[in-house]
Amino acid sequence: MPATVQCLLCKKECKLVEGQRGDCRVRVNLEGKLMTLVYGKPCAVHIDPIEKKPLYHVLPTTGAFSISTAGCNLHCKFCQNWQISQREPEDTRNIDLSPEQVVESAIKANCRSIAYTYAEPIIFYEYMLDTCKLAHNRRLKNLWITAGFINREPLKELCLYMDAANIDLKSIREDYYKDICSGEVGPVLETIKTAKAAGVWVEITNLVVPTLNDSRQEIEDLVDFVLYQLGPDIPLHFSRFHPMYQLKNLPPTPVSTLDMARNLAIDKGLYYVYAGNVPGHPGNNTYCPNCKGLIIGRTGYLILKNRVQDGRCEICGFKIAGIWD
Repeated sequence: MPATVQCLLCKKECKLVEGQRGDCRVRVNLEGKLMTLVYGKPCAVHIDPIEKKPLYHVLPTTGAFSISTAGCNLHCKFCQNWQISQREPEDTRNIDLSPEQVVESAIKANCRSIAYTYAEPIIFYEYMLDTCKLAHNRRLKNLWITAGFINREPLKELCLYMDAANIDLKSIREDYYKDICSGEVGPVLETIKTAKAAGVWVEITNLVVPTLNDSRQEIEDLVDFVLYQLGPDIPLHFSRFHPMYQLKNLPPTPVSTLDMARNLAIDKGLYYVYAGNVPGHPGNNTYCPNCKGLIIGRTGYLILKNRVQDGRCEICGFKIAGIWD
C-alpha cells in the first residue's frame, strides 16, 4: 500500500497519499516522499524599493531583490496577488533561478537585501532557507514578507538567517481567519512573538477591509496585542483595501477609517503607526516619538527626507528602532 506522508511545515499539516498535493498546491507526495514542485522556480522576480514591502524601518531608499513562486497555504478572498498565490506552478510562467543565482543577481543589481514576497514564502520554504543562508554569508539582508502561518520548528530555523519581516496580521479574530482566509489566527500570533524573540526585526501590516475587520473594537484589540505583547516600537501599518479577487463587492477603505485606526494606536502608545495605500497621507511618514519631529518623509515609495542618523533622530537624539545600516 502506498505510503502516506504528512507535511509539518504549517498548521494545516496535510496528510497526503501518493500523488496528492497539499493545500498550498506545491508540496506533493511522490513515491512516499514529500517533495516541493517550486524549488528554484520563481514566477516573479523584481527589484523593488524596500518601502514597497512595506518595511519602513529597514535600510531606507535601498533596493530589495524580490522573488516568489506560485502557491499559498492561505486563500484570502482579497488577495492582490491571487494570479500566482492561488495557482498551481504549472499554470504560472516560471524561470530557473538557483539560490546561488538569486544571491549573485541581487549583488549585481546593487541590492542590499533579498525579499521573499508577493505570494507566501512559507510554501517555498526550502528554496527560501537555502537562499537565506547564502545571502547571510554575503552580507545581504533577508526580508520575509509573510502571513506567518507556519509551524514553530521550521520557523525557528528560518529565524536564524532572517533579518526582518513584515507579517500580515489580517485580523485579531478567529472567525475572520476561518471565513476570509481559510486559516487560523493563533499560529500567526505565535509567529509574530517567536520572530521578535529570535531577534528578527518585525513590522506588522493589517489590511483594513470595510464591514469585515474595521470596527473600532477589533482595531483596539489588535493594537493591544501589538502594544502589550510586542512593545511600543513595533511599526504597525494599517493598509487601505481596494476591491480585489473575491471581494469586488466591497468599497475601498475610507481614509477616515484609517485615520481612526492610526489615531487610536498612537493614542494608546504605539510609536510608529502608518497608513498604507494612500499616497500623500501624513501617515506615510515617520515621526520621532520623543520630539514629534518629521524624521522620514515619504510620498509613495519615494523618500523625500531622512533625518535618522546612526539610528537616532537627528533633531533630538532619540533612538529610532529599526535596521539602519
